[in-house]
Amino acid sequence: MKFCSVGCSPASVGNAMGTLLGMFAKHWTPGRAKTRLAAEIGKQPAAEVHRLFVTALLQRFSGLADERVLAFDPPECRSDFQQEAGAAWQPLSQGSGDLGQRMEAFFAAGLARAKHVVLIGSDSPDLPANCIAEAFEHLNDAEVVLGPAADGGYYLVGAAGSMPPIFSDMPWSTAELWPQTVRRLIEAGCRWHALPQWYDVDTAIDLTQLRMRLRHCQGNDLRLVSLADELTSLLGDAPG
Repeated sequence: MKFCSVGCSPASVGNAMGTLLGMFAKHWTPGRAKTRLAAEIGKQPAAEVHRLFVTALLQRFSGLADERVLAFDPPECRSDFQQEAGAAWQPLSQGSGDLGQRMEAFFAAGLARAKHVVLIGSDSPDLPANCIAEAFEHLNDAEVVLGPAADGGYYLVGAAGSMPPIFSDMPWSTAELWPQTVRRLIEAGCRWHALPQWYDVDTAIDLTQLRMRLRHCQGNDLRLVSLADELTSLLGDAPG
């Protein structure tokens, strides 16, 4: 899959079929990943936490959607992402530009080849799989689906047919992202659906809450049980 310029031809969009799940992920280089968490627990542990999140999500969702794309950054780390992605995901560079420009390009390319496209980040390793299934289901009626995060952003965004202008000049990583995104959807006259709220992990408190949730997974999701063990090996027994 190649990223096309924003605004793919109507003919290619009209011929798109099937579903595509994408995930945006940074490389786990210490000091570049999970910077807010790194300020609290250290650069190396935070980077390893991030790698564990990426790996868990790739494995948990390897059977969802007709196509799966791991959109990674930076481009020179392709081999590391290829190793983590395995055969189930196609690793592709996010390209250039700010976050909004990269997301806009992702949807322009994705909607040229798939009828329904859903994109998640790598900050919600225990995101329920049924949230993604529900997103694809609602795209049969809605033009856009959003998954609100507890911190005021969103953990998932999906579109059918085309994506309205919700990515440019946005207050990324702030509590204003959700209300401003909703405002733009309303102004565009877009039919949209909100999924249940879930949790990003950006701080030490978020990480503690994640580890407490993972304690209750038991055998419901074996990959999350493994993630709990991996975090214990890395950080110790105390959830914090």
